[in-house]
Amino acid sequence: MTPMLTVLLCLGMSLGLRTPVQAETLPKPTIWAEPGSVITRGGSVTIWCRGTLEAEEYHLYREGIPAPLNIQNSQEPRDKAKFFMRSMTEDYAGRYHCFYSSSRGWSAPSESLELVVAGVYSKPILSALPSPMVTSGGNVTLQCGSQLGFGWFFLSEEGEHRSSWTLDAQPQSRRLSQALFPMGPMSPSHRGPFRCYGYYRIKPQVWSEPSDPLELLVPGVSRKPSLLAQPGPVVASGQNLTLQCCSDVSYDRFALSKEGGHGLTMHPGRQLPAGLSQADFPLVRVSNKHGGRYRCYSGHNDSSEWSASSKPLDVLISGELPATPSLSAEPGPNVSLGKNVTLRCQSWSQMDIFLLSKEGGADPPLHCRSQHQAHLYLADFTMSPVTSAHGGTYRCYGSYSTNPYLLSQPSAPLELLVSGAPDTISPPQYKPDSSEQGDSQLRSGTHRHMTCSASHDYTVENLIRMGIAGLVLVGLGVLLLQAWHSQRSDQEAATS
Repeated sequence: MTPMLTVLLCLGMSLGLRTPVQAETLPKPTIWAEPGSVITRGGSVTIWCRGTLEAEEYHLYREGIPAPLNIQNSQEPRDKAKFFMRSMTEDYAGRYHCFYSSSRGWSAPSESLELVVAGVYSKPILSALPSPMVTSGGNVTLQCGSQLGFGWFFLSEEGEHRSSWTLDAQPQSRRLSQALFPMGPMSPSHRGPFRCYGYYRIKPQVWSEPSDPLELLVPGVSRKPSLLAQPGPVVASGQNLTLQCCSDVSYDRFALSKEGGHGLTMHPGRQLPAGLSQADFPLVRVSNKHGGRYRCYSGHNDSSEWSASSKPLDVLISGELPATPSLSAEPGPNVSLGKNVTLRCQSWSQMDIFLLSKEGGADPPLHCRSQHQAHLYLADFTMSPVTSAHGGTYRCYGSYSTNPYLLSQPSAPLELLVSGAPDTISPPQYKPDSSEQGDSQLRSGTHRHMTCSASHDYTVENLIRMGIAGLVLVGLGVLLLQAWHSQRSDQEAATS
């Protein structure tokens, strides 16, 4: 016997003691919940049931319980009634129906209303694959995953679209599960925010806490901002860093993204003199998780479109590797204007990459692959010819190609003095990154006329070649000696 049939039979038996059951069935009412059918545990909810103007009583039932949970008299203008739940718990989760009665009989049951209690389990993680940045008309996959091994995942989109999806979980291991929601084609207005929930099959109306909101970003074609690092893109582990997204357009909001990150960080724009706008994204007490490649975007509050992305900025965390390289200058740290100088970075520890950074410079560090020479790993950074922009204080770092954003301890500082030149120019002030020409104006000139010329030691290779040649000669001598002995033995046998 179905739960609904049980409800109807109980209704008929209970009413039979007071009034005859009418053969006529009245139209079914409508049922809904405010503020919604997904209620946080401990929150309140109101269930409304709307019938007709002749309705006298309204009854609320939950599937699996034959007796009515609540009975309300109709409210003026008598076509509806409300059922208030002050504190939502797991006991109230389930499917609900309502009926109404009049002098002509009972209505048919309403459609079912499923009440869900959320916040019982810890929240899953929602991320976008491959990135929360999606081109207009492109596709993206939203990944909802948890370590609790849920059986189902529910994804909802807030905003003007207000859509939802439910997917069976894909087990990843004994306690890990996830669901992949393909989305697209995307438009600037179809961006969320999105949230997801997880729940078990045996309790489909008892959900986890919602995931953190995820908002997709569909870049437009408006002028891109610039992303700068203060005091610089190389920061020691445990120190603070501020990423500044700047534009010469009066944008109201800015967004920061990190490659491989779970989402976007949104900040309101700050209006500056001369029509500039900016947002600061502080990174407090940086660690290895902060290292990576960042981009920023800008937009207006009255539009769903975003600008094109800024040029990428690599944030490098020093002090994450135990090695410390050394930095030296050849022929020396004092160099005349127009001459050549080579800064050599070397380490006894194996390093795949060496980076050269100038204090106060606007350019990112210069990378160079290392070479092995006489038990040392080293790389040479040659400045040819030296200009006034090359003067200043330098440090170098080592890194591994498997994680190029984590660096060694810095070398001791080396001050390069350029004689016969004016004072070293100060770092340039911000200018909009509106074109390649604009970008060239941002460069301080430190990297101009600078090349990476990794040294190579041919001594060992030459010794190896000579050793191989010697072995070949010894082998030939042995063969000739064996042939001479064989020929002599044959001659002696013939004489005998």
